[in-house]
Amino acid sequence: MQVQDGPAAAGIDAGAPVGDKQKRDREIKDAGASEGSSKKMRPPGVRSVGWALVQAARLHRARTGDRLAKLGLFAGQEQVVQALAAAGTMTMGDLAALLRVRPPTASKTVTRLAALGIVERRAESGDGRVVRVQLTESGLAKAEAIERIQEEVEAELLDHLDKTDRRRLRKLLRKAARGLAEAAGASGQVTDVDAEIEADEAEAIAI
Repeated sequence: MQVQDGPAAAGIDAGAPVGDKQKRDREIKDAGASEGSSKKMRPPGVRSVGWALVQAARLHRARTGDRLAKLGLFAGQEQVVQALAAAGTMTMGDLAALLRVRPPTASKTVTRLAALGIVERRAESGDGRVVRVQLTESGLAKAEAIERIQEEVEAELLDHLDKTDRRRLRKLLRKAARGLAEAAGASGQVTDVDAEIEADEAEAIAI
């Protein structure tokens, strides 16, 4: 019995150059690897908490933005109005720090709101370099309307959650925020905010 060796014994087409055959083998292998990797991929958000959180935040922002547009405001401007409604008057530096934005960003937003007659700026008595910002009468009315909008969107957001689930969700989100804050080296700021929120919740439950 004659034993074959060489290309024919290995199942290689003896009529084809060895280099071409190896090239085809590599192409087939690469195609199979690509197909296999695509099968392992899952749709975004299947198990991602971050993805679900981002989607909920986007929808929440869109619902709020639609209502703010009816007041002649853009999303983000309501934060300035609410901050001033709570504080009464603030310096530009304090406002930027509270909103965690750069001073030029806060200044640009205040300039737009001033053009709409919602806020007014005044130089600090005795130090013209310090500018204080406060709401006008129109701004105070806007603040009340913004609060109603947020209550409406909040009701939509939590419509399918009972009181227990709502409290649990708030606590879990704060814990998640603390984790990210620690990673970013800003845990102290979040802890202070948590303390205020938890105190408010405890007071609400007591009532």
